[in-house]
Amino acid sequence: MARAGLTAERVTRAGAELADEIGFDQVTMAQVARRLGVKDASLYTHVRGLDDLRGRIALLAADEKTIRIAEATAGLAGRAALVAFADAWREYASRHPGRYTATQTPLDIDPELAANAPGPRRAVELTYGMLRGYGLTEPDLTDAVRLLRSTFHGFAALEAAGGFQHGRPPRDSWVRVLDALHTALEHWPTSPEGDPS
Repeated sequence: MARAGLTAERVTRAGAELADEIGFDQVTMAQVARRLGVKDASLYTHVRGLDDLRGRIALLAADEKTIRIAEATAGLAGRAALVAFADAWREYASRHPGRYTATQTPLDIDPELAANAPGPRRAVELTYGMLRGYGLTEPDLTDAVRLLRSTFHGFAALEAAGGFQHGRPPRDSWVRVLDALHTALEHWPTSPEGDPS
């Protein structure tokens, strides 16, 4: 592959593909260079190093995941929006395990790079917007966001690790989990008076 066609985006996408194949934590600059058919040193013209590359993969993945969720939830509200949101999340985690891991890993991302990446900000907006459909306000909104993220990520992580050994299909449990979340969101307990948060 010709070095002339190398860009930061191509390097990032090659890293993201590798992450899905071998695991996010296993990606190295040398492996990305081999995938692109260039010498390791050629990559440093486009990314500063492995930490920079990992941050770029995380931002790429956040953008991709957010776009899928936005498309899935467009025009929906309530339970339909919750299910579409959750299904898009789970599907992305299943299809892109390395990229998904990148979105859940604390990274030291270049602030300028992060500021120009809409994915993380848009993800927050989509999540809060969907939950406002349940009539939630702060601090309940933040608590509900944490509940959803914990549930979606926990399920996806356990499923990816083969953690569901019971004969009942995980999809059946997933549907019931979403039913339970919908019920919990519809009947969210009000925050106590004087809650300092």
